[in-house]
Amino acid sequence: MFKKILIAEDHQSSNISVQKTLQDLTIDNADYVYYCDHAFSWLKNAIRDQDPYEVLITDLSFEEDNTTQQITNGIDLIKAARAIQPDLKVIVFSVESRPSIIDDLFKVHGIDGYVRKARHDADHLKEALRAVYNHKSYQPSDVKQSIRDKNSYEFTTVDIAIVSLLYQGELQKNIPECLKRRNIKPSSLSSVEKRLNLMKETLGFTKNEQLAVYCKEKGLI
Repeated sequence: MFKKILIAEDHQSSNISVQKTLQDLTIDNADYVYYCDHAFSWLKNAIRDQDPYEVLITDLSFEEDNTTQQITNGIDLIKAARAIQPDLKVIVFSVESRPSIIDDLFKVHGIDGYVRKARHDADHLKEALRAVYNHKSYQPSDVKQSIRDKNSYEFTTVDIAIVSLLYQGELQKNIPECLKRRNIKPSSLSSVEKRLNLMKETLGFTKNEQLAVYCKEKGLI
C-alpha cells in the first residue's frame, strides 16, 4: 500500500473522515492541508527533499476566505502538481456528480480515481486507493453507469434543432414556433421541455446554457 499521501480538503469533517480511512488502511504518513497553494508547496518541498508524495487526494471546490490563494480549485491544483511530478497519482474526492465533468477528469486531466462524497464514500475511498495502488483506475459503479449513459446518448434531429436554437440565443418559449416554421415535429412546448429535460438529466446538466455549450464543444451543433 502507499506510504506517503497528501490530502487537500478544506472541510474539516471531510478531512477527518479521510484521515480515519487512511488509518484503517494503516497509512500513517499522510499530510493534510486546507488550501491548494499549501498543497502545491508541500508537493514541491517533498520533491526537493527527495521524498515525494505518491498520491494526492483532492477536492474540486475550495471555499474562498480571507487567505489569498494563487491556486483556487482542484483542477488547477492537479495541473500544477502534474507539471512538477508527472507520475503523481491523483484521486478526486468531491460532491460533483455531473457525468460530463467526471468523464473529463479522466480523459482530459488524467486522474487515477474518482470518489463522490456520498453514502459509503469511506468504503469507496478504500477501494480507490487499493485499485490505484495496483495500477488501475477507479470509479464507483454508479459513476461508471452515469458516464456510460452520457456517452451512449443519441441526439435526435429534433434534439439538435432545439439545442441549436438555444445556442443562437432563442428563448425556450419561442422554440416551438421556430420548429414549426422549419416543419420539424414534434414541436409543442411540452415536447421541447421533455427533450431538454431528458438531455440534461442524461448528461448531468442543470441549465440549458450548459447543455448548449457542451453540444457546441462536441461539434454537435
